[in-house]
Amino acid sequence: MPLPGSQRIRSIDLAYFLYTWRWAFRGFFVLLLIVGFLQAFKTSKWLSLGGLVLVFGAIYAFNFQMAADTMFYQPQSLQMKPAKANKIEKDRIVIGIELNGQARAYPISLIGYHHQVLDTLAGKKIMVTYCTVCRTGRIYEPIVGGKPEKFRLVGMDHFNAMFEDETTKSWWRQANGEAIIGKLKGQTLPELFSEQTSLEKWLALHPNSLIMQPDEHFKEKYDSTAKYEKGKSKSDLTRTDSLSWKEKSWVVGVAIGKDSKAFDWLRLKKERVINEQVGAKAIALVLAADNKSFFAFERPSKEAKFQLRSDTIIVDNRKFMINGKSVNGSESLIKVKAYQEFWHSWQTFHPTTQKY
Repeated sequence: MPLPGSQRIRSIDLAYFLYTWRWAFRGFFVLLLIVGFLQAFKTSKWLSLGGLVLVFGAIYAFNFQMAADTMFYQPQSLQMKPAKANKIEKDRIVIGIELNGQARAYPISLIGYHHQVLDTLAGKKIMVTYCTVCRTGRIYEPIVGGKPEKFRLVGMDHFNAMFEDETTKSWWRQANGEAIIGKLKGQTLPELFSEQTSLEKWLALHPNSLIMQPDEHFKEKYDSTAKYEKGKSKSDLTRTDSLSWKEKSWVVGVAIGKDSKAFDWLRLKKERVINEQVGAKAIALVLAADNKSFFAFERPSKEAKFQLRSDTIIVDNRKFMINGKSVNGSESLIKVKAYQEFWHSWQTFHPTTQKY
């Protein structure tokens, strides 16, 4: 949990050690508690009983009430509805995915509370994840060693959500799907290509998409995230800095191989389209007119410059929709993974990143 200072130092080894041996430590301290209580009971019966109640109250709060997976529950029922039956406002932000012609959209106001949602798309199991403290949305295949795996939210490290697999109890980082400690340390979950857009833009591009609907059991929890996606949260962990390149400033990060670059969100809103390079790869980053939906592509060459007119991409006298699909049916643009997140998050997990 984000105790003071714990997220800015490498505390994962100590945390994992304490967690792994928690029952041994609990047994030891319970034994001390019994011995101390018996001694105190001889001196002051009611004071010792009162102290015992307080101690057990603290134990219950820290070990159960404040456990990550009891603070953020999974949906009791995952409901995916077509546009006609959808109850999510069209201006909300979603993490979208398309596989084999099938599309799904997951509002960050919902998965931001749940942290992970398990689904099946085109016959493939998927794990949709989001960390509000990092503003990171990722979709993985929950496959470990060639077999489906179950995960639970176990806490956070460097302000990023961590999941524990059911089989080996290894801990996995949400931002990149890497096991950072435990038996499977160094392994990564297969990531699936996803995009962050407004629901309105996603449905314009994928009219047959299904949309995740609210689970009525968590309505109050969802309501608390309403201001988050607009950058108006007041929490120190999820607030947004209004200036560029501050800890909680928004960036769009692009990583290609060992090279990575961060693009300031405020500058992207101003320029709308950015022609740049990430390492040796020429790329273009474009922002739709809704100021929410962004896409990244490979450029055909370093000389080729993208232009954007009314959410239509123009390059080398060819026209493409904002998602890179050709207007006249010719070859589509090659997409590049791009993520919106807080600057502190992108910088932490891409320490050699460049800034645009």
